[in-house]
Amino acid sequence: MKRLDKFILKAFIGPFIAILLVVIFVLVMQFLWLYIDELVGKGLGLRVIMEFMLWGTCTVLPLALPLSTLLASMMTLGQMGENFELTAIKASGISLARILAPIMGVSAVISVIAFFVGNDLVPYATNQIFTMRDDIGRTKEEIKIPVGTFYDGIEGYVLRIGDRNEESGMMYEVMVYDHSGNKGNTSLTVADSGLMKMSKAKDYLSFQLYSGSNYQETNTKKYRDTTLALQKIRFSHQEMIIPLKNYAFKKSGEVRFSDQVKSMNLKRLLHGQDSLRHLADSTFAKQYDEFIRTSHLSYRSQIDSNWKGKPKFSSEDFLHWDGIDKQQKAYESASSAAQQMESTLRNYSMDTYEYTWILRRTDLEILKKFAQALACLILFFIGAPLGALIRKGGLGTSAIVSVLFFVLYWVVDITGTKLARDGAVSAFVGAFVSAFVLLPTGLFLCWRAIHDATIFSSDNIGALWRRLKSQVVSLFRRTRIVFMGTPEFAVASLRRLVEKKYKVVGVVTVADKPAGRGLKILESPVKKYAVEQGIPVLQPEKLKDPAFLEELSALKGDIFVVVGFRMLPEAVWSMPKLGTFNLHAALLPQYRGAAPINWAVINGERVTGVTTFMIDKKIDTGGVILRQEYRISPEDTAGDVHDALMEIGSDLVEQTVQGLIEGNVETRVQKSFIQGSELLKPAPKLTRELCHIDWNDSTRNILNLIRGLSPYPAAFTELVKDGKVQQLKVFRAAAHTIPGLTGTPGTIHSDGKTFLAVETADGSVSLTDIQAAGKKRMDIHSFLAGWRDPESYTLSQGTSRAEIEKNVPVED
Repeated sequence: MKRLDKFILKAFIGPFIAILLVVIFVLVMQFLWLYIDELVGKGLGLRVIMEFMLWGTCTVLPLALPLSTLLASMMTLGQMGENFELTAIKASGISLARILAPIMGVSAVISVIAFFVGNDLVPYATNQIFTMRDDIGRTKEEIKIPVGTFYDGIEGYVLRIGDRNEESGMMYEVMVYDHSGNKGNTSLTVADSGLMKMSKAKDYLSFQLYSGSNYQETNTKKYRDTTLALQKIRFSHQEMIIPLKNYAFKKSGEVRFSDQVKSMNLKRLLHGQDSLRHLADSTFAKQYDEFIRTSHLSYRSQIDSNWKGKPKFSSEDFLHWDGIDKQQKAYESASSAAQQMESTLRNYSMDTYEYTWILRRTDLEILKKFAQALACLILFFIGAPLGALIRKGGLGTSAIVSVLFFVLYWVVDITGTKLARDGAVSAFVGAFVSAFVLLPTGLFLCWRAIHDATIFSSDNIGALWRRLKSQVVSLFRRTRIVFMGTPEFAVASLRRLVEKKYKVVGVVTVADKPAGRGLKILESPVKKYAVEQGIPVLQPEKLKDPAFLEELSALKGDIFVVVGFRMLPEAVWSMPKLGTFNLHAALLPQYRGAAPINWAVINGERVTGVTTFMIDKKIDTGGVILRQEYRISPEDTAGDVHDALMEIGSDLVEQTVQGLIEGNVETRVQKSFIQGSELLKPAPKLTRELCHIDWNDSTRNILNLIRGLSPYPAAFTELVKDGKVQQLKVFRAAAHTIPGLTGTPGTIHSDGKTFLAVETADGSVSLTDIQAAGKKRMDIHSFLAGWRDPESYTLSQGTSRAEIEKNVPVED
């Protein structure tokens, strides 16, 4: 055994024994309370009471062992967590499952012990208790004569006293009626005072009477002699002996209740079960045979599956009668036969009720011996993780929660037992229903504890309460949402809100503008979707326009959702009562600005994401609500990242809206996400100068630039020949290795058919997806098929490198 196992077992066994003694004491007191009425007033000796309580202790062990295992495992793990011993053990690389292993082994041993206790000790103790209760019930109560009342507690005698001296025990104005001969009130003794004393064996009562008289009617009435004779004898002192019976407790020499179900072990129960099942089967066969052969059924062979040569029922006259009288007579006859059948079946049920009830109890008792043993192991799986999660080992919150689980087990077990005894459920369900309820709970708690997850916290309870409250409020008034956005990136978020049945009462987007050579009016993607869904659209030229502010206020929005829109004035973002939040396509505080997706790719980031934050007076500086990461692959372009973040962002918008409605939103300042001396990278607007490729840059930077500007606005270079300049957009490229580099950035290399490469500061880049001015976008093979002598061209000096160097990281 390892030192860790010894340490854990030592921490568990001590509390287990102490708790077991306490639990046994509490349960025995409860047991004593149940039978206190049968014990008091019988003059029982201390030895008898202690023996009764000893057997009672044995009967409560099947209940005490699971509860002790539950509390001890909870207190052990809770104490280790409270003293940071659990943390230290985990820090050394030992899992919680390994920590629980020795206690789980001990719990398994306790379960085995519990089985043998329930199978051998409890039946014997139950038999002893039943016998002692019967013996105690035969014992009469102690004699205590009340003052001023006729007392008939002594068989054959009625006594009355006028007063009593509590210190000396002397009784005054004593009257004793002797009815032992069934002679009525013919024998009376009256004394001025007297003392009463019972023999040690409680077989007779001695009265010492002083200054009194005996009255005795000695004659018997006859037909001819109706005279009455009264004899009176005075005395100064007289001793009266009254014989007693069953006033002393007498223990039976043998037990008399071994035939009870609770007094049997597993071997006897199985034997009795077999006998009862044989009786039930034979009785059923007899009743079935008798029922089939009764005259109630006209076609009884049709329901007998054992009938040889069973013919198919057929009758042309079935359910057809010549007249209404015959039909009525047939129905009356059928009704009478059905009533006779019902009465017969009811009698059968009453005949078999006694042994079927005993059989149900026998089946249940067999299974409960295993179920009670299994409870020790199941409750360990609840107590141990509870202690590890709550990290309190005292009699506080963790103990209360553990006891509540035990109460749940106890109530469910009692309910299942009662239902099984009544035949409402099978014996298996009744015996193991508590295991069915608690085992999944225990496994869930263990899973949570092993993964260091919390289960109870005021924050979780508060969040649940606010969620329920919001759902109730939404039944009467749904939250009104105003959506603000323009590009395709925003459409996914708006679509998600509409599909999830949120109440979007209005959309704010940019005004329609003429574009292209024909100056055709273009609508924003957000407006197109809003019009399709029948959502009112506002398109203000200026956000501070009083007319627009009045229209916006009339929408009575509770939440403003902003995705890809302009900077809002305070008059707008402060309008809704639940606030205004924005979806930003970066992990704030990094990449604040208009083009976060492009700049993340241009800078070669491997991770980006989306953020929802509350809008304040500055740009992209409000408190962060939610963030979700996205990993950028080496081949991803800005378009690929845009599409991925668009879907992730729609999920985040939905979660944020729901959180605001439920009141479960907690913002976090953006500075808290900055690690150490980390600098913040801005994301300003994309310029033409940034898009013009500078081939004097490194291969890696040029490839990142091309990816970060694809598909829009797209990086480009300029082809120069004979004084003519032609723009060439580059959408995709790859690093390329070719022999014979000149070392001059911007030099073109090509075989005229399969590749077009340009030298960089440290290598070359192969262009694979390009578009010449006035031409369609095409792959390099198609482009070279229509372009002759590519190496005769030169490339103009680009400006991208200088633009990137201007965009330097800054401190927050």
